[in-house]
Amino acid sequence: MPTQRRIERHQLPYYLKVFNRITDKPMGYIGNVSVNGLMLISQLPMLVGARFEMCLKIPGQCCLHVIEFSGTCQWSREDVTPGSFDSGFALVAPPADYVEMVDALRLYFSFHPLAASA
Repeated sequence: MPTQRRIERHQLPYYLKVFNRITDKPMGYIGNVSVNGLMLISQLPMLVGARFEMCLKIPGQCCLHVIEFSGTCQWSREDVTPGSFDSGFALVAPPADYVEMVDALRLYFSFHPLAASA
């Protein structure tokens, strides 16, 4: 029986669209991220064991920022939402801009309590 990983992840459904880097067709949306992987929410199941060439297109102030990366599908299963599938990907040598995006998302979505004043 496979061991379940316990990596802190941040939930991002329907915000960041993932594209196939080769065909430029949408694959789905990021469900959550970690530095080494992501969960993709899609309309079709993904082929477990297959390597996918993916990219994110993030709008910026002056231009579109494209983050390209490769990932191997570790698992794929039907979501509780009819017509949706969740698939887990391990990234192959995540590029620096992907790691920076995960760090920025972690900072943005984290709760930072204010320091108590005396």
